[in-house]
Amino acid sequence: MSKQARADTGPELALRRLLHSRGKRYRVGWPVPGMPRRKLDIAFTKAQVAINVHGCFWHGCPVHATWPASNAAWWRQKIEKNKMRDEETRAHLENLGWTVVEVWEHETPEEALERVMGALQPRPAAGNGESASGTVDSAG
Repeated sequence: MSKQARADTGPELALRRLLHSRGKRYRVGWPVPGMPRRKLDIAFTKAQVAINVHGCFWHGCPVHATWPASNAAWWRQKIEKNKMRDEETRAHLENLGWTVVEVWEHETPEEALERVMGALQPRPAAGNGESASGTVDSAG
Protein backbone atom coordinates (compact mmCIF):
# COMPACT_ATOMS: atom_id res chain seq x y z
CA MET A 1 0.00 0.00 0.00
CA SER A 2 2.90 2.38 0.52
CA LYS A 3 3.28 2.59 -3.27
CA GLN A 4 -0.32 3.75 -3.65
CA ALA A 5 -0.49 7.47 -4.50
CA ARG A 6 -2.11 9.51 -1.75
CA ALA A 7 -1.95 12.85 -3.52
CA ASP A 8 -1.75 14.13 -7.06
CA THR A 9 -3.80 11.25 -8.42
CA GLY A 10 -5.05 11.41 -12.01
CA PRO A 11 -8.58 12.50 -11.04
CA GLU A 12 -7.21 15.17 -8.66
CA LEU A 13 -4.86 16.57 -11.29
CA ALA A 14 -7.58 16.64 -13.96
CA LEU A 15 -9.95 18.54 -11.66
CA ARG A 16 -7.22 20.94 -10.56
CA ARG A 17 -6.32 21.69 -14.19
CA LEU A 18 -9.94 22.54 -14.98
CA LEU A 19 -10.29 24.72 -11.88
CA HIS A 20 -7.09 26.56 -12.74
CA SER A 21 -8.25 27.08 -16.34
CA ARG A 22 -11.40 28.75 -14.93
CA GLY A 23 -9.26 31.16 -12.90
CA LYS A 24 -9.94 29.45 -9.58
CA ARG A 25 -7.11 29.44 -7.08
CA TYR A 26 -7.02 26.90 -4.28
CA ARG A 27 -4.80 25.17 -1.75
CA VAL A 28 -3.62 21.58 -2.14
CA GLY A 29 -3.11 19.31 0.88
CA TRP A 30 -4.65 21.87 3.24
CA PRO A 31 -4.75 20.65 6.87
CA VAL A 32 -8.24 20.05 8.23
CA PRO A 33 -8.65 22.53 11.10
CA GLY A 34 -8.69 20.70 14.44
CA MET A 35 -7.95 17.29 12.93
CA PRO A 36 -4.23 16.52 12.96
CA ARG A 37 -2.91 14.32 10.15
CA ARG A 38 -5.94 14.92 7.92
CA LYS A 39 -5.65 16.99 4.78
CA LEU A 40 -8.01 18.20 2.08
CA ASP A 41 -7.25 17.34 -1.52
CA ILE A 42 -8.35 20.83 -2.61
CA ALA A 43 -9.40 23.70 -0.36
CA PHE A 44 -10.92 27.07 -1.11
CA THR A 45 -10.12 28.58 2.27
CA LYS A 46 -11.91 31.93 1.94
CA ALA A 47 -15.07 30.34 0.57
CA GLN A 48 -14.72 27.46 3.06
CA VAL A 49 -15.25 24.82 0.39
CA ALA A 50 -13.42 21.51 0.82
CA ILE A 51 -12.94 19.08 -2.06
CA ASN A 52 -11.98 15.45 -1.48
CA VAL A 53 -11.36 13.23 -4.47
CA HIS A 54 -12.03 9.61 -3.51
CA GLY A 55 -10.82 6.48 -5.24
CA CYS A 56 -13.72 4.07 -5.78
CA PHE A 57 -11.79 1.14 -4.29
CA TRP A 58 -10.11 2.85 -1.34
CA HIS A 59 -13.17 4.77 -0.17
CA GLY A 60 -15.87 2.18 -0.87
CA CYS A 61 -17.78 3.85 -3.71
CA PRO A 62 -21.45 2.80 -3.42
CA VAL A 63 -21.56 2.33 -7.21
CA HIS A 64 -18.16 0.86 -8.14
CA ALA A 65 -16.55 -0.54 -5.00
CA THR A 66 -15.21 -4.06 -5.25
CA TRP A 67 -14.15 -6.36 -2.46
CA PRO A 68 -11.01 -8.45 -2.91
CA ALA A 69 -11.48 -12.18 -2.45
CA SER A 70 -8.04 -12.58 -0.93
CA ASN A 71 -7.78 -11.47 2.71
CA ALA A 72 -11.37 -10.24 2.42
CA ALA A 73 -11.97 -9.55 6.12
CA TRP A 74 -8.88 -7.37 6.41
CA TRP A 75 -9.78 -5.37 3.29
CA ARG A 76 -13.39 -4.90 4.35
CA GLN A 77 -12.25 -3.58 7.73
CA LYS A 78 -9.69 -1.28 6.06
CA ILE A 79 -12.19 0.20 3.62
CA GLU A 80 -14.92 0.57 6.24
CA LYS A 81 -12.42 2.43 8.44
CA ASN A 82 -11.61 4.73 5.51
CA LYS A 83 -15.34 5.42 5.05
CA MET A 84 -15.75 6.20 8.76
CA ARG A 85 -12.77 8.57 8.65
CA ASP A 86 -14.26 10.30 5.59
CA GLU A 87 -17.59 10.74 7.41
CA GLU A 88 -15.88 12.09 10.57
CA THR A 89 -13.93 14.60 8.50
CA ARG A 90 -17.02 15.66 6.55
CA ALA A 91 -19.10 16.16 9.71
CA HIS A 92 -16.28 18.08 11.42
CA LEU A 93 -15.88 20.46 8.46
CA GLU A 94 -19.63 21.01 8.17
CA ASN A 95 -19.78 21.83 11.88
CA LEU A 96 -17.13 24.49 11.20
CA GLY A 97 -19.31 25.96 8.43
CA TRP A 98 -17.50 24.45 5.44
CA THR A 99 -19.20 23.02 2.37
CA VAL A 100 -17.77 19.61 1.47
CA VAL A 101 -17.72 18.31 -2.10
CA GLU A 102 -16.90 14.64 -2.48
CA VAL A 103 -15.73 13.65 -5.94
CA TRP A 104 -15.42 10.02 -6.99
CA GLU A 105 -12.75 8.84 -9.40
CA HIS A 106 -15.42 7.50 -11.78
CA GLU A 107 -16.84 10.99 -12.33
CA THR A 108 -15.65 12.90 -15.34
CA PRO A 109 -13.56 15.95 -14.51
CA GLU A 110 -16.28 18.11 -16.12
CA GLU A 111 -18.98 16.63 -13.84
CA ALA A 112 -16.79 17.25 -10.81
CA LEU A 113 -16.01 20.79 -11.96
CA GLU A 114 -19.71 21.59 -12.30
CA ARG A 115 -20.40 20.48 -8.72
CA VAL A 116 -17.39 22.36 -7.35
CA MET A 117 -18.35 25.54 -9.20
CA GLY A 118 -21.87 25.22 -7.76
CA ALA A 119 -20.47 24.90 -4.25
CA LEU A 120 -18.36 28.03 -4.80
CA GLN A 121 -21.43 30.15 -5.57
CA PRO A 122 -22.44 32.51 -2.75
CA ARG A 123 -24.64 30.65 -0.30
CA PRO A 124 -27.89 32.05 1.08
CA ALA A 125 -27.93 33.01 4.73
CA ALA A 126 -29.09 30.33 7.14
CA GLY A 127 -31.42 32.82 8.82
CA ASN A 128 -29.18 33.57 11.78
CA GLY A 129 -26.57 35.68 10.02
CA GLU A 130 -24.36 32.70 9.23
CA SER A 131 -23.75 31.07 5.89
CA ALA A 132 -25.40 27.76 5.18
CA SER A 133 -23.09 24.78 4.79
CA GLY A 134 -23.53 21.27 3.57
CA THR A 135 -22.28 18.39 1.52
CA VAL A 136 -22.29 18.12 -2.23
CA ASP A 137 -21.96 14.42 -3.02
CA SER A 138 -22.58 12.34 -6.08
CA ALA A 139 -21.89 8.64 -6.26
CA GLY A 140 -23.63 8.11 -9.57
